[in-house]
Amino acid sequence: MNGALLAIDIEKRLDPIRLEVRLEAGQEILVLFGPSGAGKTSTLNAVAGLLAPEAGEIRLGSELLFRRRRPGEPVNVPARRRGIGYVFQSYALFPHLSAWENVGYALARKRGGRGRIAELLEQMGLTHLAGRYPHELSGGQQQRVAIARALAGEPRLLLLDEPFAALDAAVRDQLQGDLRRLQAERGLTVLYVTHRLEDAFAVGHRLAVIREGRVEQAGSLEEVFRQPSSRQVASILGLRNLFQARVVRAGAEALLLDWDGLLLEALPQPAAGPTVTAYIRPEDVKVLYPDRPLMDAVRHNQVEARILERRLQANLQTLLVGLPNGRTLEVGFPLRLYASLRLAPGDSVRLAVRKEGVVVLRPPALGRETRP
Repeated sequence: MNGALLAIDIEKRLDPIRLEVRLEAGQEILVLFGPSGAGKTSTLNAVAGLLAPEAGEIRLGSELLFRRRRPGEPVNVPARRRGIGYVFQSYALFPHLSAWENVGYALARKRGGRGRIAELLEQMGLTHLAGRYPHELSGGQQQRVAIARALAGEPRLLLLDEPFAALDAAVRDQLQGDLRRLQAERGLTVLYVTHRLEDAFAVGHRLAVIREGRVEQAGSLEEVFRQPSSRQVASILGLRNLFQARVVRAGAEALLLDWDGLLLEALPQPAAGPTVTAYIRPEDVKVLYPDRPLMDAVRHNQVEARILERRLQANLQTLLVGLPNGRTLEVGFPLRLYASLRLAPGDSVRLAVRKEGVVVLRPPALGRETRP
């Protein structure tokens, strides 16, 4: 990545996994996403200097923070000298110190420290709570204090470990907006750990999917979500309608797939093998009105189905339908669509799957699909 400010290349045995992380980040919020135990927090701790890798290098800007078992002299800069701010999942505020004292812990003896504390409290909307202790603050207020404290030392890098997991939706949304604003204003490099895809989309610029200690895929949010690199990444992302199919024909206009007897057209692929793993985006499955002419966008991949289940949410409607090949398919669309259709469990319905909505996963790199 051009202009990378943070470069990580580390190895560490963490029973039962081995951490082997290679990542770069610029002035952005890079989200480390994956299931619990994947190695996300361990990666943050290694960058912060709280965990020593067995081998590798960590660079921040022009400074080498860590080197072991690599060409050159070993280096391990102490955590306190790395210029990194860390917001822990548990906030880790000092319970015997007020909000003012927590934020100013690293500034007490520095010239202009009091002015800096006041500025940070104001930025985070905490001025009126400066004298309160952590137990007198709400979860959202404690998190704001933790962020202000992490920013007090003018860090080059900000690490956040599941920072908003315990907060209600309204507070979480507000803090996510605050984080994006702070990152933009200060030009920070931010590593943000979460296992919630909603959080990743709310704050992130790029996404790194981590599984069993390794980075399976890294890229823009849209790239990773719309074109996951493997079945494992798709599963971690919670993608629906995942299936394997046989390639019947690979032409210039379309890729024809046989999904257990159901033929589907996808966009042409440069190097599709005899079998592929694919998924169908629920929002790209369209319900056809029985009494209306077909538009070009829904002329492909038509299929009769039977509604098995219907779920209603605030602004979304989801149908689970049974297909002629015995498989099930999830269909999603805004609540206002298809209002004139009954769409009840047991009803037959005709569907069309857009070619663009049949996403063929790229084959994994050699040795990455399965590991000993």
